[in-house]
Amino acid sequence: MSFSEESSSSSSSSLNGDAYALLFNALRLIPISHYLLALSLLFVIVIYNFLEFHFVEDLFSGFRGSPVRLTFNSSSPIYDGVVSKCKIVHGRYLVTPWLSSPHIQTAFLHFFGRPPCFSYRRQLFRLSDGGMIALDWLMGSTGPGDVFHANNFISKDDTTPIAIVIPGLTSDSAASYIRHLVFNTAKHGWNVVVSNHRGLGGVSITSDCFYNAGWTEDAREVIGYLHHEYPKAPLFAIGTSIGANILVKYLGEEGEKTPVAGAAAICSPWDLLIGDRFIGRRLIQKLYDRALTIGLQDYAQLHEPRYSRLANWEGIKKSRSIRDFDSHATCLVGKFETVDTYYRNCSSSTYVGNVSIPLLCISSLDDPVCTVEAIPWDECRANKNVVLATTWHGGHLAFFEGITAAGMWWVRAVNEYLGVLHSSPYMHVRKKVQEPGLHLSTESSIDQGPYLNVSEDGMVAAVGNEQTRNSIVGDHQTNSEMVLDNEQDEQLTGAKSDAVPNTDRTCEPPANTPDTELRNLTASVTSCLNQLSQRNKRSMWLLAYVAIITTWPLVGSALRYIFGKKRKNVLSATLTKR
Repeated sequence: MSFSEESSSSSSSSLNGDAYALLFNALRLIPISHYLLALSLLFVIVIYNFLEFHFVEDLFSGFRGSPVRLTFNSSSPIYDGVVSKCKIVHGRYLVTPWLSSPHIQTAFLHFFGRPPCFSYRRQLFRLSDGGMIALDWLMGSTGPGDVFHANNFISKDDTTPIAIVIPGLTSDSAASYIRHLVFNTAKHGWNVVVSNHRGLGGVSITSDCFYNAGWTEDAREVIGYLHHEYPKAPLFAIGTSIGANILVKYLGEEGEKTPVAGAAAICSPWDLLIGDRFIGRRLIQKLYDRALTIGLQDYAQLHEPRYSRLANWEGIKKSRSIRDFDSHATCLVGKFETVDTYYRNCSSSTYVGNVSIPLLCISSLDDPVCTVEAIPWDECRANKNVVLATTWHGGHLAFFEGITAAGMWWVRAVNEYLGVLHSSPYMHVRKKVQEPGLHLSTESSIDQGPYLNVSEDGMVAAVGNEQTRNSIVGDHQTNSEMVLDNEQDEQLTGAKSDAVPNTDRTCEPPANTPDTELRNLTASVTSCLNQLSQRNKRSMWLLAYVAIITTWPLVGSALRYIFGKKRKNVLSATLTKR
């Protein structure tokens, strides 16, 4: 290398060093406050995107809110006769400006929520398997200044509508969103009862059965009991989150048989398998997963003796996600083979197509817990009884509105929908179908021990078996009525037998001749066919079709044999004449 080349390279390196030195000196001249401002701006941008804020969008739209999207069948009578008259779901929803994030809304609901203050009237209800749940009532009686108080009873002839509320996962009647719903529904003059899940609401587990995301037996018994106790009061059901999944699954299982006149499902997870994949996808969702898992662990801690006996207690304590908890607890207690089997069998998306009563479903597209990917759009659109309302924003069960976030949009929407439905001819009325041979056992655990409490502020006051015996769940007779019917039957039978001469009593039974046996057989077959035709005419055609298909080979062979033999005889006679 020549001297000129060495001098040029050294000069270039010195120039580069001088450039970086000049840049460093220039950066040092910038005030630290400017750096702090830039870092703050960067932090705000990251947090704005991480928490999915939409304040800027609302600002540019003039805080007009976003329209509510309705999905329904084009020939749905429920939409034409009920939902089309609801102004709230046909309007726009504007989030409280300082809560313009689904995560902030959801967190605000959990930690604050601003619930109204009132007292429930508690009723302890014993289930058929020996379990115990709390039914918390708020009556629709209005005092001065819109102050609500709990009545001591509801008469059997009361026609005031009853709204049954099914809370979400690890929630009970004390949850903020439940209190908002109960208070505003009672404010419209309705009687409201919250059906708390097993082991929640301060009630201990009294059987080896726990609730889960697809456990519909408790809802079935409570709804049947309320329909039996208050037959003239129309029943409406409202499910929230997991409670919505349970409600929709129950309605799909019952079909036309349910006594519920109308229902609403709020923020349902719909497909638990998709929800499980979603909640472990991103960091923000994993935080929800961990928070819900802690809630489940706290629930298990309350009932440690039974969980330690029926499930894997060490696995429950080490669970880091909902899936872990379900693997170590729910699947073992509920007898599910795998977690995916549990999620698949308990998802309400496969049952929504069988719902036979008016059902309004409300979901938020930015729900951080129940993903939009799980919403069964096509199934809801195919069912004429279902109307699905979705909003762009709202979080999970939040939907706060107004500057002070004093109200919740979905509560107003549900109250308006149920009010319009109650005053319309589209309420579902269960058809009374008598099914012979199906009887409810009156010797159940419902008749054992105290179950009822009617005290104020949740104070337990047990009632003995005298009143319990009048509380058979469902549309079945009570013990006293069934005994009375049996006694009347015996008296009628005895009266008829006394009217018969003694010679008839000592007569030998008639001999079973072949004609008599054939006649009896024909009569029994005819009776069965008549019963079948009365239940379902299509079954008669199906039975005839099956009979023809199954007997055709035998009948065809017989006909071919008979006609073939006759044809041979005719041919032989013709040849003989010739």
